Amino acid sequence: MNILLLGGGAVGEAYGMLVTEADPGSEQVQKLVVADYGLARAQEVAARLGGGDRFPAIQIDAGDQAQVEAAIRTHRIDLLVNGCPQNFNETIFDGAFAAGCHYLDMAMTLSQKHPTEPHAKVGVLLGDYQFRQHAHWEQKGRLALLGMGIDPGVSEVFARYAEKALFDEIDEIGIRDGSNMTVKKYRYATQFSVWSVIEECLNPPVFWEKEKGYYTAKPMSAPEVFDFPDGIGPIELVAIEHEEVINLPRWINKGLKKVDFKISLGEDLMNALRQLELMGLTSAEAISVKGVRVAPRDVVEACMPDPAKVGPLMEGRICVGTLVKGRKDGRPREVYVYQVADNQECMRRWSCQAVAAQTAVGPSIATELLARGIWQARGVLPPEAFEPEPFLERMAAYGFPYKIKDSWEA
Repeated sequence: MNILLLGGGAVGEAYGMLVTEADPGSEQVQKLVVADYGLARAQEVAARLGGGDRFPAIQIDAGDQAQVEAAIRTHRIDLLVNGCPQNFNETIFDGAFAAGCHYLDMAMTLSQKHPTEPHAKVGVLLGDYQFRQHAHWEQKGRLALLGMGIDPGVSEVFARYAEKALFDEIDEIGIRDGSNMTVKKYRYATQFSVWSVIEECLNPPVFWEKEKGYYTAKPMSAPEVFDFPDGIGPIELVAIEHEEVINLPRWINKGLKKVDFKISLGEDLMNALRQLELMGLTSAEAISVKGVRVAPRDVVEACMPDPAKVGPLMEGRICVGTLVKGRKDGRPREVYVYQVADNQECMRRWSCQAVAAQTAVGPSIATELLARGIWQARGVLPPEAFEPEPFLERMAAYGFPYKIKDSWEA
């Protein structure tokens, strides 16, 4: 399989490291082309992976569909792995379709707020642009696998496994993402794209209930304290916009009544995001500044620490998991299927920070399953569309074992 990795940031670099470690003999991945807007960054990542003919580096403007198509055709790409911020998704997705290769991303195309009631009703949902094109991809015999990171992605594999193996009836599914991570020298630092942090945290969070369907609320609302395992402990979480809430009700049955997503952000970061929004600095629309067109959000991102470089300054753990409540054999059951990544371990093994490495395990294992023909499908699909066991069986070998906290074993 020839792969085009579009985006050489923290997650893209970690993806390359995991794929290379898992396939040193080029059995699944014969070529991995590292592409980035900054050629120097693409070359840096490609060199880390081994360079040479197997890992070439190229410069691409991901906002130019013609460039995306040309790279796919030039390098005879089988699978495009999209590691760019979501604002580039439509162009990249369309480029992969036009050039005739398979596609994988870690976050779906952007939503649009309801025009009059953004904190109560949904507008355009995450991924709507892509899912509308399912029939076209299916007819072309190509697969677009959407939202295959850690969350979204592995979190949905966990839910699919719980439905298949652990429950007869399911009432609720909640994704719970928490971290005790700190970054030395910085009060504000994100471990993945600043652009994406602003987007998903300041958009109205989406909830789903069987009786109400999809609905929204105010950003960073519905707080709760969740006790995370493996030494992380109790942390306050808030609801933000996320793909799992869109996908799970469409694929998980067995009586599902409620789905939500909550994450730990911390009061400092939430206050900073609110202030940036009040000042207009979170806008993704370009404005003119002394004759130069620039988006305020891009300025904020440029002022923040680079997520690909903060790994040595980070300490702590991050836990991503899927909380499922229901019944098995007539008995009430609650399970939390989760994965914990430790930053020191990730830096020691891959020289990649934990949030990026944990995110990259989803597309890395999916790449192997697609290359081996274990996961086979056509069309535009989420992770829930595939059998979960082959994925889960490989997590430990990739360095990210999963665990299950089960109320039956308490």
